[in-house]
Amino acid sequence: MVTESSITMSQHFALKHGIFKEFLAEFLGTFVLVLFGVGSVAQTVLSRNAMGETLTIHIGFSVGLMMAVFVAGGVSGAHVNPAVSLAMTVLGKLKFYKFPIYVIAQFLGAFAGAAAVFGLYYDAFMDFTNGILSVTGINATGHIFASYPVRSLTLLGGFVDQVVGTGMLVLCILAIIDGENIGAPRGMEPLCIGLIVMAIGVSMGLNSGYPLNPARDLGPRLFTAVAGWGWEVFSTSDYWWWIPVAGPMVGGLVGALVYFLFIEMHHKQPEKPCEEEEEEDDEDLEEDSSLKDKYEMITMS
Repeated sequence: MVTESSITMSQHFALKHGIFKEFLAEFLGTFVLVLFGVGSVAQTVLSRNAMGETLTIHIGFSVGLMMAVFVAGGVSGAHVNPAVSLAMTVLGKLKFYKFPIYVIAQFLGAFAGAAAVFGLYYDAFMDFTNGILSVTGINATGHIFASYPVRSLTLLGGFVDQVVGTGMLVLCILAIIDGENIGAPRGMEPLCIGLIVMAIGVSMGLNSGYPLNPARDLGPRLFTAVAGWGWEVFSTSDYWWWIPVAGPMVGGLVGALVYFLFIEMHHKQPEKPCEEEEEEDDEDLEEDSSLKDKYEMITMS
């Protein structure tokens, strides 16, 4: 129920410029994604699998993304991922000047989401680690917030992993929002996008936990660096940290290019209304000239 006081407050404090609204939407959407996703990992790890498992983590990130799209979708499109924003910019679906603003909002939202998870489970962290926050070892907790590769994964393999995973994410998102394709029923887009993450998680999560999102990975990693884990979060695994940043950006572009070349470019283009109007005008002129000719013949006779 809307009251007069809420209407008055909205009139006085509501943002007037669209880009500020979109900034807040991307910030809050990414915050929601990280809170649910990283929160599900924290609950699983800190309870030593008593209150979670791999499947619950998949559900946490899938539902987290779904809720993020519900939160921000109507305002900014709920990219909540720099790789998605870059793909939309290249395809002309997002204005170029908005791209850095979206990315900043996404990184800040991810950082804030990680801080919220740490605050929520602070006592559990201290109990689990005995106050020693580490990236490696039996009581390691750095991987709760950011991705780290399995021992067998090379940097090149990790980069390819992120390109393929993020490429599939962006490709499927474009299919869902494509009005000229089957698309998704109105209001069902968030559910369908969440299911993409579930599919990627259960099929491509072995190597490094499918970060697929530079903001979701680097934002929380920066938080751990300043919150007590130290700069080891960047040097571990041969300086792995840049792989889930650069890989998804490349993968987003690849996925967008593939969808455009294979599907979107071949949609039947609607006839231009201008040409139709010109044809109608020409027909009207022809009718007018024929009527004029008839009138002149009648008057001459």
